[in-house]
Amino acid sequence: MNTEHPHTYINGVLSGERRVLSKTITLIESSLPAHQQLARKILDALLPHTGKAVRLGITGVPGVGKSTFIESLGMTLVGDGHRVAVLAVDPSSSRSGGSVMADKTRMEKLAVEKNAFIRPSPSGGTLGGVARKTRETMLICEAAGFDVVIVETIGVGQSEATVASMVDFFLVLMLAGAGDELQGIKKGILELADALAINKADGDNLEKADRAAAVYKNALHLLRPASLTWTPPVLTCSAVDMTGIREIWRTVLAHRDKSTASGELAQKRQQQALQWMWSLIEEGLKRRFGRHPEIIKRLPQVSRAVQKGSITPTAAAEELLFSLDNS
Repeated sequence: MNTEHPHTYINGVLSGERRVLSKTITLIESSLPAHQQLARKILDALLPHTGKAVRLGITGVPGVGKSTFIESLGMTLVGDGHRVAVLAVDPSSSRSGGSVMADKTRMEKLAVEKNAFIRPSPSGGTLGGVARKTRETMLICEAAGFDVVIVETIGVGQSEATVASMVDFFLVLMLAGAGDELQGIKKGILELADALAINKADGDNLEKADRAAAVYKNALHLLRPASLTWTPPVLTCSAVDMTGIREIWRTVLAHRDKSTASGELAQKRQQQALQWMWSLIEEGLKRRFGRHPEIIKRLPQVSRAVQKGSITPTAAAEELLFSLDNS
């Protein structure tokens, strides 16, 4: 492939060529300035061909069976004629190696489907960097004709909020019968959820799942809904028995219909695009700040002063920031 000409990538992605799709994503993930410049040209050209997919974010407590659930949902959708892309956001991968490749291996059936595409998150980098690559990969997949994009959180903490900020529908998978039903889930995650699903609702666990669903419904009632047209439901499912999977997908589509009709979906995506722009500005400013010759010269001395307690962090930050005005 001629890496100098963006049209080779653009035409290949629009034609749905998997090899070109993978190479384009690899280009986007590269930190080389020449690759980043080429990637921007490709993204700009592909942008008019994006935005039509259902963007679904999925998170879950440890042991919830997220990979099995995603594979069951993906296989159901592929069977219905959809083209499904699964992307991962894993901020922990730079520290521990993450579990992304293992997750991909566990989705053995989905991985070999010609109408499915599974992409691990780029290893290394901050959450902001990984999220940026995932957002851009999502657009590339949409341009390649994937009409359902599933963004999965692998890491913990801020990754839930980050994934929620790039999708239309955020699904939180929960377990029943793991002690206090509200332990292990933060209020912040409940506030992000467009639906909760109690997984592993099968066999002896059915009754526990129903009880857990009642607890979560009460918890959600205490929160102010993020949408005027949508109240997050609590559903039960079994990824192993393939029960409740279609109901969850119907819920995603019902939410899409309502939010499209009310104009909330368009407004949400506009806000997400602005948030994305500002996060990139902040990331870029921090990078340029650290590379500035005056900062490189003064930072060691100011840092030592802060460590010794001879200057406050506030005064140090102001000194460094305003030193740029005089340089």
